[in-house]
Amino acid sequence: MAEQLTGLAGDRVLLGRTSTAERVADILRSRIAEGYFPPGTRLSEDSIGGALGVSRNTLREAFRLLTHERLLVHELNRGVFVRVLTAEDVADIYRTRALVECAVVRGLGEPPYALDGLAEAVAQGRRAGAENDWNALGTANIRFHQELVALARSPRTDELMRGVFAELRLAFHVVNDPQRLHEPYLLRNEEILHALTTGHPAAAEQLLDTYLSDSLTTIATAYTHDAPAPPKHPAP
Repeated sequence: MAEQLTGLAGDRVLLGRTSTAERVADILRSRIAEGYFPPGTRLSEDSIGGALGVSRNTLREAFRLLTHERLLVHELNRGVFVRVLTAEDVADIYRTRALVECAVVRGLGEPPYALDGLAEAVAQGRRAGAENDWNALGTANIRFHQELVALARSPRTDELMRGVFAELRLAFHVVNDPQRLHEPYLLRNEEILHALTTGHPAAAEQLLDTYLSDSLTTIATAYTHDAPAPPKHPAP
């Protein structure tokens, strides 16, 4: 937890003088999406509030927002924990991803497309892979899909998928071998980027559809074979 709190302390600058629960929730959502807080982690009000420099009431409101987004869960007399997803949750996440991401690619219209964000996410993934940093590669993969969704230029779609991608990161923790989970999709990200760069959105959509189906199979298999028992949280 000490490393996570150090990172949060660095996020204070994002709050500015007009600190709000929504901004705090956005910071915590991003940290969950980056893998800072694994499923089952108890989030201490005192520690996190101190790291961010926000009041207890502000932090509680942020927790409430993230609970509504299914990222956190409040347990009576125990505290607030990062949610542990079920296999059914994962299936629903991937249904949403397929509906939204494939529709974004399908609706791109005529090339050329603004692909700088996608290209940078692929480059970020290559760097992480070269350093055998599989957690960072997972973050790069999520960024790739965030940038893909951003091609729709829809703030509402971006907002919807921020929560979905944060939930997705919780599912990643079930796979015991992060290299097996993330490494194959770096090449597949490059293939999708190439299809879009060369003006073939239909091919990109087909690649993406197969990609999402295969990714779901990998994680669903991990839920069958690798998933730990739900954590038993000690009283605070």
